[in-house]
Amino acid sequence: MTVNDSTKKLVRQRAKFLCEYCHSLEEASAALFSIDHIIPQSLKGSDDLNNLALACQRCNGYRYNFTTGIDPDTGQMLPLFNPRQQKWSDHFIWSEDGLEIIGITSVGRATSNRLDLNDERHNEGSIVKARRLWIKGGWHPPDEDPRHGNHKQGKKGSNAKM
Repeated sequence: MTVNDSTKKLVRQRAKFLCEYCHSLEEASAALFSIDHIIPQSLKGSDDLNNLALACQRCNGYRYNFTTGIDPDTGQMLPLFNPRQQKWSDHFIWSEDGLEIIGITSVGRATSNRLDLNDERHNEGSIVKARRLWIKGGWHPPDEDPRHGNHKQGKKGSNAKM
């Protein structure tokens, strides 16, 4: 089944035109972002608004039909971040310079690992290069997103690179 145009518009507006996984800005992309099925259609996921998220082409491609990822710190297989049920800032922060996403929970780390949110294994780090340009343009990271230096200390499971 195809997601209709009015539902796509609602998904984009709800996400504030950001990829709900990596928080890239759709306007800074060369292509419109995809409407992602959180529970993939191949696994019987519906077109219900609560099962849809806005995803950039990279995140949508790396997520494919996966619903789990491995936390590199514990080796544990975990569900991926669910933007309908979880808050981004509870699981991720930006590095102090705003170039890298840091998973601060096991779900955040598993999602970062599965989606390769910092292009550590793909594309020769091109997402970090793009973020550097977006920072210069004042478009990145989103103002409401936490950064490493501003994050509440003592949150269990931080894997911040210092």
